Amino acid sequence: MAKFSYTAIDPSGKQKSGAIDAASEEDAQSKLSGMGLMVSKISQQADTSKKSRRAASAANTGGKKSGGFRFGPIINQENLTIFTRQMATLLQAGLPLLRSIEVMIRQEKNPAFKDVLVQIADNVRSGNNFSDGLAQHPKIFKPLFINMIKAGEAGGVLDVVLTRLAKFMEKDLKTRKKIQSAMIYPAVIISVAMIIVLGLLMFIVPKFQEIFETMLKGQPMPALTRFVIDAGNVVKPTGFIDALIKIVVAVGLFFLARFLISTGPGQKAKDWLALNTPKVGELVSKAAISRFTRTFGTLLSSGVPILQALNITRDVIGNSRIASALDRVHDRVRDGESLATPLEQQKIFPTMVTSMIDVGEETGELAEMLNRIADNYDEDVDNAVNSITSIIEPIMIIFLAVIVGTIVIALFLPIIGIIQGLT
Repeated sequence: MAKFSYTAIDPSGKQKSGAIDAASEEDAQSKLSGMGLMVSKISQQADTSKKSRRAASAANTGGKKSGGFRFGPIINQENLTIFTRQMATLLQAGLPLLRSIEVMIRQEKNPAFKDVLVQIADNVRSGNNFSDGLAQHPKIFKPLFINMIKAGEAGGVLDVVLTRLAKFMEKDLKTRKKIQSAMIYPAVIISVAMIIVLGLLMFIVPKFQEIFETMLKGQPMPALTRFVIDAGNVVKPTGFIDALIKIVVAVGLFFLARFLISTGPGQKAKDWLALNTPKVGELVSKAAISRFTRTFGTLLSSGVPILQALNITRDVIGNSRIASALDRVHDRVRDGESLATPLEQQKIFPTMVTSMIDVGEETGELAEMLNRIADNYDEDVDNAVNSITSIIEPIMIIFLAVIVGTIVIALFLPIIGIIQGLT
């Protein structure tokens, strides 16, 4: 047995920390879920005993030898969405839960996901709840998924909850793909621009440098030309070792940038920039509103308590500034206030959204109102994506033309000086 430290949310919405003994991280997750806690963070405490480390490792791998990294198919959002929709269809058709999981195991093509489903089926077969089996795989099934399943089991409406969850995941996946497809074009243009610029600096600029040094005979070159040549000297490798060093430095800078972005200040700076960049900020804001209202409304309609639903929504919103605001909203709601008032005071959502939430609270149809807002904002996200796509194309062409044009002008300035000297 190993000891695990955890941070979790209790049914009243309060955060608590502690430690628990368990055979593995999945076992600890299962025990804490059985106690009614929603785990937000869990980690194994350091243990100097080699025997206990070997035991924990064996428990995590089910007694099998671990081969280190696992290569092959991964379990993505699309796999999970298809699984959810098909499970909902099977349960609505009248098949028992275990029989439905066994059908999914037989038709699953992804070996990694198939292994997970086999473990879930074994767990259900031994008398545990479906949600307990899901909780043993926290990297695949997030708190949003597990808590909705748990609420469906408690209310005896698992098929209804799975249908809602499938609709939510399908719309969320559709929105993500639209945003990703909008970002492909600028990413391709920027990549092509970088390749062209590197090619010019590494192969063309050095040839012109040799010509200029021969013909100018020590005369100073224009400042722009000198800058471009110096940039070429920095990029151009002078040998294998030099090339290797430059590659290592470039890779190191890339991972350093990723690390800085992943830190608290870096994440906040990235999120602030995303919300305040013209056009892009509008898209990010509308996508966040759609995600918040869709997630929150789906949780509430499935019977998840409002404080727990706010915590889950905060964790999946994808923006640290909005998540911090939702933290403050959670505390105000816990103290007895309505949802609409603190949301309006945080100024994270437009007045129209908070007004509709206020009406939903007054009429007792908050979940339906939230889903209606999400439908409206899904259309706004589509329009924002189309608007950005239409603007990006000319901007990227101008960007590429300016960079390449600057290099060409820099190389022709000395040639013009040489021609004037000859005449």
